[in-house]
Amino acid sequence: MKIFDAMDSRILGVRLSACLIGLGVLGMVFSAHAQQPQAPEVAAKAYLLLDVSAHQVLAEKGADDPVEPASLTKLMSAYLVFDALRLKKINLTQTLPVSVHAWKVEGSRMFIDPKMQVPIEDLIKGMIVQSGNDATLVLAEGVGGTEEHFVQMMNEQAKLLGMKNTSFKNPAGLPEQGHITTARDLSILATRLMQDFPQYVGYYAIKKYRYPGTPVSNENNRNLLLFRDPSVDGLKTGHTDAAGYCMIATARRDFPNLAGRRLLAIILGASSDVTRANEAQKLLNWGFTTFEGIKLYDAGQVVQTPPVWHGRESTVKLGRTEPIVVAVPSGQAGRIKTEVSRVDPLYAPITVGQAMAKLKVKLDDVTLLELPLLSLQNIEQAGFMGRTWDTIRLWIK
Repeated sequence: MKIFDAMDSRILGVRLSACLIGLGVLGMVFSAHAQQPQAPEVAAKAYLLLDVSAHQVLAEKGADDPVEPASLTKLMSAYLVFDALRLKKINLTQTLPVSVHAWKVEGSRMFIDPKMQVPIEDLIKGMIVQSGNDATLVLAEGVGGTEEHFVQMMNEQAKLLGMKNTSFKNPAGLPEQGHITTARDLSILATRLMQDFPQYVGYYAIKKYRYPGTPVSNENNRNLLLFRDPSVDGLKTGHTDAAGYCMIATARRDFPNLAGRRLLAIILGASSDVTRANEAQKLLNWGFTTFEGIKLYDAGQVVQTPPVWHGRESTVKLGRTEPIVVAVPSGQAGRIKTEVSRVDPLYAPITVGQAMAKLKVKLDDVTLLELPLLSLQNIEQAGFMGRTWDTIRLWIK
């Protein structure tokens, strides 16, 4: 394995200095070695703060402890509905019947009944804004055929996403033995939901919704931060007696050095709806002010061009399809070091998106981030003579 400097230190110094000037130093003092800032006290059984832009966990407590997700479960139900829309198995204007089972479900409701044929888009709003268990069951039956099959789909999707400690028993999040997840698994689900279906996440920012002909008593979104903080645009709340008050809140704020920086705060087991909102707001504000997001590379920017053997091209361009961003404690950007490791030699054929190396970003000796570097181009295998010549050169080398 070979290790290479990922960028010229002088260029990096200029870039990071410009970032610090733009953002400003926030007055935090650190020792000569990198230190992780102390997270604020959070009144919850478990929590996690994720910098979505940088793929970094900034703070956590009990992030792998099993918990009941309550209505946060509906994020997975929404994921499957959005996927069905993507695959054109359903469409937003299509209507679904309301089963007696969905009509009679307990807990929070959209207040639809079996006399209604409800458009899928309205059911989505009912599930997200009103946290309607009835709307969720109608969608589950429409997408999965039966609630039982939909739950099977939920668990299969959880495995595909890498949610290793999650087991779903129903689509709505009602209390049931074995219906569990963790804060870390929820961070995976929420991140992938926003990443995979950006065209639908706007539903989570809707503050009020009521289907015509239903009561007005349940029209407000329970995410109080939508009414307090204009940078907050989702995602979901949940509550049962066993789970306590839960919330996944996400906010997007612009900074001089990084527009559209996004954080995600997960609060589990708070004592009230006000407490979960306050604690989520506390974490979001702390993350945005205590850490700064530094963009090291743009989307598609070449990080390295190592040699390729047996190919029609002599080198391959490596990078990422999204910007490479790192979150560092404020005032510490000048200490960032990057290195690329790979196993040589690299042989053609190579396809776009193939992982070819690993980028490691360090703050002093602490690794902040590891990401695979992907091929940004296809490289076909050379002909017989080209491969033979490269084999001779490698043997001599």
